[in-house]
Amino acid sequence: MKLDYNAPVILTFSLISTFVMILSSITGGLSTEWLFTAWPSGLLNPLSYIRMFTHVLGHANWEHLFGNLTLILLIGPLLEEKHGSKTMLMMILITACITGFLSIFLLGFGLLGASGIVFMFILLSSFANIKTGHLPLTFVIIVIVFLGKEVFASFAHDSISQFAHIIGGLCGSTFGFLSNNDGKSTLLRSK
Repeated sequence: MKLDYNAPVILTFSLISTFVMILSSITGGLSTEWLFTAWPSGLLNPLSYIRMFTHVLGHANWEHLFGNLTLILLIGPLLEEKHGSKTMLMMILITACITGFLSIFLLGFGLLGASGIVFMFILLSSFANIKTGHLPLTFVIIVIVFLGKEVFASFAHDSISQFAHIIGGLCGSTFGFLSNNDGKSTLLRSK
């Protein structure tokens, strides 16, 4: 038996996130603060455009990383098999870009972690066996349970960014609705 790198996008994302956390531990968090957090830094700062994508690789601590990676490694390979590696990468990049852009240029607070990606995966997975002209009940329940909880939690003052969860969930819902019966996105065609 030999090991199979069965979900290259998901596994590579997980490995890079782990490397970023190791680097953060070595630098006392400076690398994460400088390169892997989407800070409100304005249009003229070239790092703003890098951080718009890289913030999903940075995490506040090991617990934060392991919490996200547990769900990413649980759900991600199934989604990557269904949608294809290129499409999965595009979905991750689009979700990262939207959450990063909003945090950097509009909302005025720092953002890091893959929680938006996790919520995108959760909502996207509810479309696993969608049929044309049907709305999956699993999708409705997940929206009520996961996104409903995040909307209510957004009114509380804590350190978790419900904003990223909500935006990630909206991205996952959009990608799910754009997928046809065989799971291939009509917008992001690839396999």
